[in-house]
Amino acid sequence: MPENTLVTVRDWLRYAVSQFKKNGLYFGHGTTNAYDEAVCLILQSLNLPVDQLEPYLDAKLLADEKSLLLERIKQRVEKRIPLAYITHEAWLQGYSFYVDPRVIIPRSFIAEIVLNDQLAQWIEHPELVHCALDLCTGNGSLATIVADYFYDAEVVASDISDDALSVAEINLKRNQLDDRVELVKSDLFKNLGDYLGAFDLIVSNPPYVDDRRMETLAEEYKYEPSLALSGGNGGLDLVDKILRQAKHYLTDSGILVLEMGDNRNELEDMYPDLNFNWMETLSGDGFVFVLTRADLEDYFD
Repeated sequence: MPENTLVTVRDWLRYAVSQFKKNGLYFGHGTTNAYDEAVCLILQSLNLPVDQLEPYLDAKLLADEKSLLLERIKQRVEKRIPLAYITHEAWLQGYSFYVDPRVIIPRSFIAEIVLNDQLAQWIEHPELVHCALDLCTGNGSLATIVADYFYDAEVVASDISDDALSVAEINLKRNQLDDRVELVKSDLFKNLGDYLGAFDLIVSNPPYVDDRRMETLAEEYKYEPSLALSGGNGGLDLVDKILRQAKHYLTDSGILVLEMGDNRNELEDMYPDLNFNWMETLSGDGFVFVLTRADLEDYFD
């Protein structure tokens, strides 16, 4: 039995990596390989700092700690449950979030773009954002980051799912930003009529997986709510609605920042000559675009 032969954190790390590689797990919820996944599982499970492995490698584990690690490794391997749903914690750009299967696991490129000052071309200083919207907020991670970065802004976080809004509330409180963000249940813009022309910034990471890909998703993704993933037949149903409506909710100098996966070619074919400003991320430059209210008004007149 592993509990009898594995003694230190180093031992359990080796065992976890071996199990993950042997069983061909899919990684895409915050890590990209078996080693990083094993490190996260062990450090989170033992309540150790997630960025400090080395000091603990030779630490000996207690019996209950071994049992917990073994159970969680089995859950990850045998059931293909995403790690964040096992530990109920996910990290995005240094922020910690609670997650469970009611919501998608945080992984938006928009967080990177906001925190790396990549919107400075349109928003010169953070204090110039007075009102912002996180549309399709899900777990509330983007609303949290937007509220923290744009420190003078009133932030609205909306979602069609009551479950998602419940988890978003947990995360806003967790990051001490619940007094800065209003949660609103809304199917896209339907219940946001009080905010016509109000938002200096709208960010959105809506569902954008097409029907064909929904059928072939890795087992890990099937634990996430389909409502948070499915974007219709071509994957762009919600993106289309957002593009056509967003101008009504932006200020004259407002911008829309939207993430839509790897559908760039399909999107540009749908809207030839629309002035997409594609943003660079560590994973590439075809996942997030920026449009101004003027861009949207000129195109969707």
